[in-house]
Amino acid sequence: MTRLGGLQDLDPQTVPLPAGTEVTTRVDRTVDGELRPQGATGRVKAIEGDRVEVVFLDGKTATYLRVEVTPRKLGVQRYAVRRAAAWEHLHACIVLDTVVGSRAWGVAHAGSDEDHRGVFVLPMPWTTGLVEPPLDLVSLDGSASYWEIGKAIRQALRADPNTLEMLFAQPAIVDPMGGELVAMRDAFLSLEIYGSFGRYALSQLDRLEHNQRLAEHRATIIGWLRDDPALELDAAAERLADSARIAAPTRSDAVSRARDYIKQLYRSLYDQGLIAANDWLSLRAAAHGELELPRDLRPKNAYNLIRLLDLAIRWLRGEPPDVRVSEALRPTLIAIKAGDVPTPDVMALARELTPKLEAARQASPLRRHPDVARAERVLRAVRAEAARRYVAQDSGAWGADAAPPPEASYDE
Repeated sequence: MTRLGGLQDLDPQTVPLPAGTEVTTRVDRTVDGELRPQGATGRVKAIEGDRVEVVFLDGKTATYLRVEVTPRKLGVQRYAVRRAAAWEHLHACIVLDTVVGSRAWGVAHAGSDEDHRGVFVLPMPWTTGLVEPPLDLVSLDGSASYWEIGKAIRQALRADPNTLEMLFAQPAIVDPMGGELVAMRDAFLSLEIYGSFGRYALSQLDRLEHNQRLAEHRATIIGWLRDDPALELDAAAERLADSARIAAPTRSDAVSRARDYIKQLYRSLYDQGLIAANDWLSLRAAAHGELELPRDLRPKNAYNLIRLLDLAIRWLRGEPPDVRVSEALRPTLIAIKAGDVPTPDVMALARELTPKLEAARQASPLRRHPDVARAERVLRAVRAEAARRYVAQDSGAWGADAAPPPEASYDE
């Protein structure tokens, strides 16, 4: 199949390694007083210069030189190369750049990250060949990401929260083509917000409650394993069915549900890289170590849930579409973010907002659907402008200085 270019001569030691990339170590290294032999698997946590910080399955970290680690899979290598090439060639084509996240929401602190999202427009030659052009640009550290304008508009028409927040969080217009999108952003406001913001938040609430149960089960099961390292899965399921008072038609059903909870638990821990394998034996082996707080119960997830519900309610009521949190809610969100509010209290607050969300939908002055015709006019106009600049060979990233598109070739 066609790719962004042939990768037959790809050197695994020079492939970019975005955060989260799975890597294999090529040298021995002592980690916390223990030898970590070459061939160990982990994920990239951070990169600084030619040094790569790797976090292993057991949660321990070590720093390697770039040449001392290699991507685990060829597909990962290909993805990393394409992502880096897209960033290099099309970064100059960004037309909107917005600071998003906690700094835009008004809940940042001195150490908060600065994340960027925005929009880019492809030069005309990138849209006319066999190779499908990239629809996303992502920086190596993942702190900046940009959507191709057609993708951004389609997302905005679905009232995607990330896209609408990018458009309404004081975007910097890098090129007049980006200004066209900002000028019509009100056309994206509609009752679709109820589904994308509100229902999404409520689905995350259900997930949070589910993971709260898993966390409670985890604490119980880890305690049992520390007391009895030889405890078997079936015996643990029997005990959990009783201790958690799992409701089920029969005793057998209750034990079966308890066993499913335990399997979900070690699957979740494995997915987070906290245990070596997706099985009961790995959970038993890790029970005597320090396991991190599950990612689904971290304060960031909880406060973002409340923030989205509040934003949906305010926007559906017809209030100005400001992404900053309301002054009344800000102290609560900061406390949630700091971990000072117990998860059950956060979930209770979210449930209290649910009837307000429904009431806002029923009385909303917003149109039923976004103005798709206006969105299409803007998209066509922007793409026509990019094409005009290329044909006229205007100076800049869409004209005389446009990066050449990748040639179609086969990856062997």
